[in-house]
Amino acid sequence: MGSNAREAILDSARRTAQSHGYNGLNFREIAADVGIKAASIHYHFAGKAELGAALARRYREDAAARLEAMRLEAGNPAECLHRYPELFRKALETGNRMCLCSIMAAEYEDLPEAVRQEVQAFADVNVSWLASRLADAGLVHGGEGEMRARAIFAAIAGAQLMARSRADIGLYDALIGSYRAAGLLPA
Repeated sequence: MGSNAREAILDSARRTAQSHGYNGLNFREIAADVGIKAASIHYHFAGKAELGAALARRYREDAAARLEAMRLEAGNPAECLHRYPELFRKALETGNRMCLCSIMAAEYEDLPEAVRQEVQAFADVNVSWLASRLADAGLVHGGEGEMRARAIFAAIAGAQLMARSRADIGLYDALIGSYRAAGLLPA
């Protein structure tokens, strides 16, 4: 089995987890989706915990790469902050799914330690990136950047959750608009 099978397994697992969380991961269903035997998944991942950790790690790494690309493309930090909610909106646009690490964070008590660490690392990457953009834009001073970044991250994850629970992406857009109107996010 090559790296293509591993990537196909991770892609299938991501789609499943973004809809059903970590507890929704099922080797038999992933194998059927990929077109392999369930036992073949063990060639790449010893168990569900290893699959979950690899999945969350890849999601975090992909998010970090998207954030860096956005920083380079946007031209200024205020534009980065304006575009940031688009990253979470994309999951809703794709089958009313959630951010992988947000949905896993809701299952925190049931996650293996390695998955917990990756979920926390995802939040840390986002908070750090937001705090840096806020500081670069001159919107925060001193130690207030991290707290505002946490508020932004939590608010956007909450907006995604509310919109998903109603299958209404317009609600997400309205909530993001209200965050801008209130000054949490730059207009």
